[in-house]
Amino acid sequence: MHTARIPLSLYVHIPWCVRKCPYCDFNSHEMRSPLPEVHYVDALIADLEKHARAVSKREIISIFIGGGTPSLFSAGSIARLLDAISCETTLAPQAEITIEANPGTLDQQNFAGFRSAGVNRISIGVQSFDDIQLHALGRVHDACTAKEAVLAAREAGFENINIDLMFALPNQTLVQARQDVEQAIALEPAHISYYQLTLEPNTRFYRHPPRLPGNELAWEIQQQGVHLLAQHGWQQYEVSAHAQDCSRCLHNLNYWQFGDYLGIGAGAHQKISFDDFGVVRSAKPRNPQQYMELALNTDYPAVSEQPLQPEELAFEYLLNALRLKSGFTRQQFEQHTGIAFASHAPKLRKLCHENLLVMQDDRVYCSETGYRFLDDLLQRLLPEQPTVTERVL
Repeated sequence: MHTARIPLSLYVHIPWCVRKCPYCDFNSHEMRSPLPEVHYVDALIADLEKHARAVSKREIISIFIGGGTPSLFSAGSIARLLDAISCETTLAPQAEITIEANPGTLDQQNFAGFRSAGVNRISIGVQSFDDIQLHALGRVHDACTAKEAVLAAREAGFENINIDLMFALPNQTLVQARQDVEQAIALEPAHISYYQLTLEPNTRFYRHPPRLPGNELAWEIQQQGVHLLAQHGWQQYEVSAHAQDCSRCLHNLNYWQFGDYLGIGAGAHQKISFDDFGVVRSAKPRNPQQYMELALNTDYPAVSEQPLQPEELAFEYLLNALRLKSGFTRQQFEQHTGIAFASHAPKLRKLCHENLLVMQDDRVYCSETGYRFLDDLLQRLLPEQPTVTERVL
């Protein structure tokens, strides 16, 4: 596919938070001193400037400011960042611009300022409405504060609100999980991210695992939540994403549909396609101080570029596209990877015979069984020489 026709997004990483959650494996750091807010925004802008020429003819369709808790930054800093992005790149007139926020921090007073700065979507990390579970998860808020944060976002002018909600929490029952979903529904957000708590390496929960529901109960909890959300108008369109009409997350859809994205900030990843060079993945330094020093160094290159090999491309496309309920078409596979679908058809057909995939007309997607065991399915699709791939934000 010609790069001019590949959608382009921008991810901005702000790595600080009030407290590191015991399940979190993202590049986040507890605030132990005043944030270097001005200096970090300077670094983000300098980082972006190094990429601007390479994407000058391409339109950015979405921006996602994630973390950490990026809403700890002032509205003025977010406005300065967005103004710089508008100056350095071509931003689509109706671009989706998201910021992540957490209840229980002082950032709710900034919500109106974020909206005035141009942010038009807010993602609030509620995780649960059960105070006991919130304490077990190391969250700094309670259920009442979570509800207040959603209402504060709406009062600030946000119509496109996402709630993050976790399930299969320590000792969680079906009844408790249902109550969480019911309370999320009552707040009427446009989008609900409903995802399972997993024990990731390099986290406190991995080293000291809590007692979690078994696989069968976790599946019952998930199916209960998915069906309840659907009954009330939130349709599942990806493994963990449920949206009201016209409220699908454009930024994450671009990841799953194998679009391109710039990444600025400590530890940010990016994927950029070049007509004469192929598809390039790269990442920024994870340490915030090192990142700021290098980003502000005019002699330091924006990225170290190494194009992906065909087998890597094919696997990474499947890794993303099979998360979607709609899957992908043969034509989309070939357009995004430059690889003949026939070269991977035997492996995919084998998974169809095992009732993990469905190939119907020109489309390939997961069966219900495949969706349940998606991680295992993807392991079967790994190239012979596995490559390291990043998580989806």
